[in-house]
Amino acid sequence: MIEQSERPPDELFREPARPLSARIDDLLGRLTVAEKLALLHQYQAAVPRLGIGSFRTGTEALHGLAWLGPATVFPQALGLASTWNPDLVERVGAAVGAEVRGFHHKDPERAGLNVWAPVVNPLRDPRWGRNEEGYAEDPWLTGVVATAYAAGLRGDHPRYLCTAPTLKHFLGYNNETDRDITSSTLGPRVLHEYELPAFRIPLAAGAAVAVMASYNLVNGRPAHLSPLIDDELRAAAPDLLVVGDAGGVSNIAGSQHYRADHVAGFAAAVRAGVDSMTEHDSDSARTVGLLADALDRGELAMSDVDTAVRRVLSVRFRLGEFDPPERNPYTAVTAEVINCAAHQNLAREAACQSMVLLRNDGLLPLDPHALRRVAVLGPLADTLLVDWYSGTLPYAVTPRAGLSELLGAGSVTFHESVDRVALRTAAGRVVASDRGEGEPLAVEAAATGAATWFDVFDWGDDAIVLRAVANNRHVGAEDNGTLVNDRTGPGGWIVRETFSLEETGGGQALLRNRASDRYVRVDADGVLRADASRSDATPFTVELVTDGRAAAAAAAREADVAVVVVGNHPMVNGRETQDRADLALPADQAALVRSVREANPRTVLVISSSYPYSLDAVAAGAPAILWSAHGGQEYGAALAEVLVGAVNPGGRLTQTWYRSVADLPDLLDYDVIAADATYQYFRGTPLFAFGHGLSYTTFAYSSLEVSSRSMPADGEVTVSVEVTNTGDRAGAEVVQVYTRQFRSRVKQPLRRLRAFQRVELAPGESRVVRLTLRAEELAIWDVTRGAWHVERSPHQVFVGGSATDPELSTSVLVEGTAIPPRDPARPTRAVDHDDYAGVTLVDAAPAAGDAVAATEPGGWIAFHDVLFPDGAASCRLAVTRVGAGTAAVTLRLDDPLGGPVLATVAVACDGDPYDWTAVEVPVPGAGGRRDLYVVFEEPDTRLRDLALVVDGR
Repeated sequence: MIEQSERPPDELFREPARPLSARIDDLLGRLTVAEKLALLHQYQAAVPRLGIGSFRTGTEALHGLAWLGPATVFPQALGLASTWNPDLVERVGAAVGAEVRGFHHKDPERAGLNVWAPVVNPLRDPRWGRNEEGYAEDPWLTGVVATAYAAGLRGDHPRYLCTAPTLKHFLGYNNETDRDITSSTLGPRVLHEYELPAFRIPLAAGAAVAVMASYNLVNGRPAHLSPLIDDELRAAAPDLLVVGDAGGVSNIAGSQHYRADHVAGFAAAVRAGVDSMTEHDSDSARTVGLLADALDRGELAMSDVDTAVRRVLSVRFRLGEFDPPERNPYTAVTAEVINCAAHQNLAREAACQSMVLLRNDGLLPLDPHALRRVAVLGPLADTLLVDWYSGTLPYAVTPRAGLSELLGAGSVTFHESVDRVALRTAAGRVVASDRGEGEPLAVEAAATGAATWFDVFDWGDDAIVLRAVANNRHVGAEDNGTLVNDRTGPGGWIVRETFSLEETGGGQALLRNRASDRYVRVDADGVLRADASRSDATPFTVELVTDGRAAAAAAAREADVAVVVVGNHPMVNGRETQDRADLALPADQAALVRSVREANPRTVLVISSSYPYSLDAVAAGAPAILWSAHGGQEYGAALAEVLVGAVNPGGRLTQTWYRSVADLPDLLDYDVIAADATYQYFRGTPLFAFGHGLSYTTFAYSSLEVSSRSMPADGEVTVSVEVTNTGDRAGAEVVQVYTRQFRSRVKQPLRRLRAFQRVELAPGESRVVRLTLRAEELAIWDVTRGAWHVERSPHQVFVGGSATDPELSTSVLVEGTAIPPRDPARPTRAVDHDDYAGVTLVDAAPAAGDAVAATEPGGWIAFHDVLFPDGAASCRLAVTRVGAGTAAVTLRLDDPLGGPVLATVAVACDGDPYDWTAVEVPVPGAGGRRDLYVVFEEPDTRLRDLALVVDGR
């Protein structure tokens, strides 16, 4: 800490009454170049001569304060969104913000006040490894929930920030596989209608003050260099702080090969608008050195540095760092707030509201007075699992504990329901695990009983985890391959505790460590080491000691009701750095559910998972299915209350649950419009729809009205509907308003969420819900003019309990205008096409601009409804290619294969993809309104723009 006595007097930047800009100017003018550069790293060095302390960006606070010790753990972000309750989410954000402040008060060096949350990437594909970090597949709902959480984090003081929330990750980031080298192709409509709104909404509301750039490339350009950082983000928030993701700036000249060296890469990031480099952990010297070299080389101007430093300082000033502590109410928050009773109660409330009843034939709620015995079964029945960004659990109320507390321990039986096995070599020796804490696993001839037993957990995609019965610790591979059983469970950045059993025939199997992709062998000393090739691996006979499914079925038969708790391990499959291969429930868990249901038809399937599953075969015949994301420290208590009806479930899905992975496009296909992806465009029948969720009571909708049956392009209407609780229990209904546009120049969503309200109703109670529908929110991105446009069209307005279950509908005529035909004389960007095949989007230049590149011969783009003039004309095009050779395109009318040829273009290129050749070719007068196709004859050809020239103009 910097002592007051060290601070020079009469510093304008320490005068709270002065305007913020003047204070920043004053401090900026006092800093040396070296001190300024040091502020552009995650770990900002102190400036003792000015009495300025150190500062660090990046405290993780996704659903609780993380990585710094025990703190309140709330449901995963996906679970918070499933409440459809922004007020609750804001209260959770405020609680997390207070705990960050409390920890900062105790340990300011470890707990910085710039928090890296929330994540606002729309959940486009449920296979994304980081699915649990996001809120919804709908960008508007994502933005609403993110605004609530970020508003809680930042606090409600008019001057000071409690914490400085950071939106993650900009932009088009939904895959972990090769995430730093894959490019997300975002056409203008997908960009503006799907990807950007989730960022724009919280920024426009002033809820977030920072954004983190993402690892991927967008249209061939690293996201850390995106011109959209300034063009879009800072249009909404001029003083926005932009931070790089960990190692993301180094990737520019590293794995992405986008700049010649790191000096150029770091300079380019600063020029593009990245203000803080998250590089080399706490070692800021390397970043400072690279930026200093960039200044020396002239690749970075001092004005670029000053601009970035201003944004860094702006956040620090708003956090109150340079003001007297007594002026800032947040400085009085102490560590006593961490995991306080109020936050524990809030964690339970959030867990209760996040639970979604997917199916119920009347089995739920359970009558606690009629239950003699409940069997709580499954690998998640007596444990709480945390994800990479979870906090440290201060305590854990598991499903078993929650039901035992509610029903009495004598009423609850439990079985983990996993197989218990022994591993024996062909020589008859068995793997022993009781050799002492931290000692390697080895084979012994005389070992027997629990010393040789391992519990096998199936977490899907052939990933298993072994837990030694001898000490209840998990098996992992050391860096040198030695297997030890000293782990609390799978975890860490590299998960070394997962294995695959590969059957070789004859009842034998090989054990492969998935992290190292090496096989287990028994060395000369009998020690197990995962360092072998497949041919050198030791085969093991897997001897079944206890059949987990049979034991669970036996317990279920003796119970009045069986509660089977299954789901994912957040650190295995579907996590940061690893996408899911499919949507299936782990095979052993699916078999467990079937076995228990056969033994006792009164089976409740409880799923705790970071993402949706395809459950057709598993769910068939299941009388009751209850899902939630991993629910934090109070999950078991909340689950018990929901199961017995003390709490009526009111959660709703924020993602579509598909029947099969076959319903999804390729994971790397970001064009949700063309791919018919997400609930907005999906044409199939989902297993459970976006917005779906049942209740223990019933609701009826009536009297749907709109304040006007038409509205101008700048107008709005009020949608009102009466909702009645027609059951005998109090409950919450989420009233959802969707629209569908009937006539449009372009492909429209089948449905799109426009408004919602969660309402709590007593039995028999009715309430009129009024929600506003604005014409501007119905606008589409018009690619012909690069602007938002409200079309004239009737819109269906339907209200109900999910995206595919409209209770009532009506229509509203939007008095917009038709999009006029394309003017071919207007210069047209190639990316502003209407349709395509066999092409992708790439960068037109390193700093800015997009272009179209053919990925196969005959690839094409279409420009619909072009109004061609009568008479002769010519067409100007800007073309290039990758690699020396000929860039060749053909202009056709009406059809890309057999349509009339307007012109052909063939240009010799030197291989520089940014060396654009402007070429003008004559075209005959097409006349009238026609569709124009540009057909790429060579796969490496690129097109940036084109325009028709009439009479030499």
